Amino acid sequence: MNRDIICISCPLGCHLHIAGDVEDLEITGNKCKRGVIYAREEISAPRRVVTATVAVTGAKGLSRIPVKTTEALPKAQIASLLNHLYTLRLASPIKMGEVIISDFQDTGVGVVTTRSV
Repeated sequence: MNRDIICISCPLGCHLHIAGDVEDLEITGNKCKRGVIYAREEISAPRRVVTATVAVTGAKGLSRIPVKTTEALPKAQIASLLNHLYTLRLASPIKMGEVIISDFQDTGVGVVTTRSV
């Protein structure tokens, strides 16, 4: 396998080159240890922090509120999470940091609001 990716672990955005198979990866282009860790995770079990919006009722002039996952979610479950979030309706008042999902599909990943209304 040969693959080029951009590391998103820190602001440097290193261009990483990954060669070899999953058990024996050669990773080049990183400027710090986080690049190697990111590349290994990206190949074996990619994860992402998800941001989205959820419908809100009772908030004057606001129809949706921003939310995010509490940690990175496996990429394979992102579409399912988004489908679930887009069906939710929250009622104001809502405080920033309020937990709206505590453990999505037994992943240990929650979803919180990122704004108060």
